[in-house]
Formats: sequence, C-alpha cells, structure tokens
Amino acid sequence: MKYSIIKCINGNYSVHAEGITDLANAKVSFHGLCQTLWNAPDVITAHAMICDEQLDVVEGYKEYIHHEPQPVTE
Repeated sequence: MKYSIIKCINGNYSVHAEGITDLANAKVSFHGLCQTLWNAPDVITAHAMICDEQLDVVEGYKEYIHHEPQPVTE
C-alpha cells in the first residue's frame, strides 16, 4: 500500500508527499506538517490528511487547522 499526505492551505490544494510505503513514516510526515501549519502566521485555514491509494483517510489522520485573521495595523 502507498500513502500520500494531502494538504489544503487557505483554499489551495497540493500533495505534500506521495508514494510513502511505510505508514509510520507517513504519520511522522503528517505530524510535522501539522506542526508547521499550526505555527505558520499566514495560515488562516488548513486541512491535512494521510490518504491511501483509494483516496480514503487512513486511521483517522485528518486535521483541521484554523487561526483567526490578524487585524491589519497601519
């Protein structure tokens, strides 16, 4: 089985990683991506997930990230 990490950041979809054959490695990559997204000041909303070859979520590894927009200061 091959796994991919899919992400959608502020409405823009992309594949973070693909062709991962070891689920443990996919989980490490997923958690690293989520940590980065939680700490990124420019991320308003994001989704990240591990999916398999049928595009199903693997073991519930799907996360929603949301930050309140920062007020614009002049």
